[in-house]
Amino acid sequence: MNQEVTDYIQKLPEWQSAICENLRKAVYDTVPEIVERVQYGKPHYLKNGHYAAVISIAKDKVSFSIFNAGELEDIKGFFASTTSPDRKTATIKQGQEVDYNLLAKLLSQASGNL
Repeated sequence: MNQEVTDYIQKLPEWQSAICENLRKAVYDTVPEIVERVQYGKPHYLKNGHYAAVISIAKDKVSFSIFNAGELEDIKGFFASTTSPDRKTATIKQGQEVDYNLLAKLLSQASGNL
């Protein structure tokens, strides 16, 4: 694990830090060969040099975007395309229950061909 990402997560409010740690664990458990780094001020996850996922923080949410996700189904109110059809984002708010296994499954499907 990248120390710069660890430092980034530890500086967040407790609720966001906990979500990021769970997402990070899910990423590593799902794609063991993943490489993480801080790029553009956010934790990015790469597989074989290709973007697989990114964690973004806003004041009231944590966003987990999966790349190469054009074939994945949207989940109303939780997981959908935001900036491009090939990138889908799960938006997580404070107190919201998160199905990390579902996110791991989606990441596995999207990153399988990377």
